[in-house]
Amino acid sequence: MPDEMKNSAEPVATEAPVAAAGEAVVAAPAKKNVKKKARRVVSLGRAYVHASYNNTIVTFTDQNGNVLAWSSAGQCGFKGPKKSTPYAASVIVKAAAEKVAEYGLKEVNVFIKGVGAGRESAVRAMNANGLQVLTIKDVTPIPHNGCRPKKPRRV
Repeated sequence: MPDEMKNSAEPVATEAPVAAAGEAVVAAPAKKNVKKKARRVVSLGRAYVHASYNNTIVTFTDQNGNVLAWSSAGQCGFKGPKKSTPYAASVIVKAAAEKVAEYGLKEVNVFIKGVGAGRESAVRAMNANGLQVLTIKDVTPIPHNGCRPKKPRRV
């Protein structure tokens, strides 16, 4: 910086305003034109329930398979063997249904995968949380002839 600028007696314009005794300095809030993201309305969707022996996961999607909301037992605070209980499944559906309420989801087609304890209680909880269940389909994978068996043991 040149010496003339250093020696100038004028105050710097970036200093904060000083208040007299008893007065409060109120800074003007910065106004931003923040638009809320418009949520699309999805009245008909799909619900995928993955009920394993160790966990239960519920996912709500639209008809094309785009995920709207999901929840799992671990996300809802369950740990260990409590994650696969029917009560945990009902809490999971309630949490996911609250998230998906923004989209206006009313009717769902349910696809259930797995053999866990939360299968039926998840579907009942959907009905109890204001979602109308149109169809229920079991999409649990079933082996057709299964894996190749181990070779016989030679003694």
